[in-house]
Amino acid sequence: MKYRGRLAPSPTGLLHLGHAQTFWIAWKRARAAGGSLILRNEDLDRARCRPEFVTAMLEDLRWLGLDWDEGPYAQSERLELYRAAFRKLKEGGFLYPCRCSRGDVLRALQAPHAADEEPIYPGTCRPSAGKPVVEGAPLNWRFRVPDGREITFLDGGFGKQTFVAGRDFGDFVVWRHDDAPSYQLAVVTDDAAMEITEVVRGADLLVSTARQCLLYEALGWKQPAFFHAPLVTNENGVRLAKRDDAWSIRARREQGMTPENVRAEFKPPPEPGRLFS
Repeated sequence: MKYRGRLAPSPTGLLHLGHAQTFWIAWKRARAAGGSLILRNEDLDRARCRPEFVTAMLEDLRWLGLDWDEGPYAQSERLELYRAAFRKLKEGGFLYPCRCSRGDVLRALQAPHAADEEPIYPGTCRPSAGKPVVEGAPLNWRFRVPDGREITFLDGGFGKQTFVAGRDFGDFVVWRHDDAPSYQLAVVTDDAAMEITEVVRGADLLVSTARQCLLYEALGWKQPAFFHAPLVTNENGVRLAKRDDAWSIRARREQGMTPENVRAEFKPPPEPGRLFS
């Protein structure tokens, strides 16, 4: 199958050096494979996504020298796809309603990272054997993970990865009480619908990949290959965040840096020519 990759920025702030490095690796791998690259605007966070950030991210990507073959597609315009996936999971018995942990639910809208990874759910609302599931509003819906099962995948950047369900991650939110999908469900649905063959993203999302492997399996969809890129950190060794304005691509442009100057700050990508089928 022809290589299909994607760039998937979220317009909740200005793109920083870490985003630029990951997107550059994604672009290089797609072009080296002679494949296609899809741009997806992950704009489901209604509270933080802003039109000016959408404009800025498109300008910054082009300034870096990146181009794409399809898109941009906006997740906010694809809700029916996510609802269909949610219904399929619900009908398959993979989900249960949950009334607790508002903080977990809010974080579920965003791509989780190592510093703010969704806590392992204690199972407060998880139905026990023989206990009927009682629905009501407002409800969030969680995916019941198979406790003790090892989830293993071969990562293009970091090699073989193994996570244990129930130990490394717990039951996770896939649909929120305000009628919105979580990050996990939205990206799996989009990557499957767009026929993405390889997902390139930051190493802080390795644990999320284990969750997504379970979603692909439950939905009966083919799983793409994964390539997690090394993270860029500040002078204190802390992973960059969008609040670090000094590290933004926009700030570097305003300082008079060129795209070549910015790319010189990237860490060497792990074997950039290596592709997984």
